Amino acid sequence: TSFSTPKKKKRDDGMREHVTGCARSEGYYKIDKKDKLKYLNNSRAFAEEPPADTQVRTGPLLTAGRRSEQRRLLSSFTGSCDSDLLKFNQLKFRKKKLKFCKSHIHDWGLFAMEPIAADEMVIEYVGQNIRQVIADMREKRYEDEGIGSSYMFRVDHDTIIDATKCGNFARFINHSCNPNCYAKVITVESQKKIVIYSKQHINVNEEITYDYKFPIEDVKIPCLCGSENCRGTLN
Repeated sequence: TSFSTPKKKKRDDGMREHVTGCARSEGYYKIDKKDKLKYLNNSRAFAEEPPADTQVRTGPLLTAGRRSEQRRLLSSFTGSCDSDLLKFNQLKFRKKKLKFCKSHIHDWGLFAMEPIAADEMVIEYVGQNIRQVIADMREKRYEDEGIGSSYMFRVDHDTIIDATKCGNFARFINHSCNPNCYAKVITVESQKKIVIYSKQHINVNEEITYDYKFPIEDVKIPCLCGSENCRGTLN
């Protein structure tokens, strides 16, 4: 059952001619080194010598144009909205080194494990986005369950972020009347997010704090921040 294999023919350009009319039907075969070198030399020469009409476009004028385009794009990020978006993307790419441990202000607190410069994004306040009606129901349920603290952060009139049972380290940040950070609502892809910014330089092992800005109520919540200008109450 031996079949004679047809003799391989070569075309005028040096490439092998396929007897069956299709290269895939003939299986794997090796290419001669001479043919391979000839192909590589031709492709290399073609790559090193671009057409005459494109040599002018790839000169220093195009490089200068690209540089000016990059400067224009960088200058466009000077606006507050674009700058916040750029910083938010950087925060997602490299998160700040933070830790939570016992605080002298109240219970647990969030501390910096690396120096943080002023006007930088520290952490995003993560939780479940709920409506005001659901927030009122959950607040009563948390009281019945014996949960002393509820970590709810208002985004706008209709939206509240609940980080009581589903959140990150940002919920451990304590209040201070003289804080080193502040909270800001930014919009990322048509979705509102709460991000904690640094007001000043934060040293290593320094506790991260911000002003809760609770509304004024008759039942006062005592403040234990211990700062010089402490108001005495959170609300």
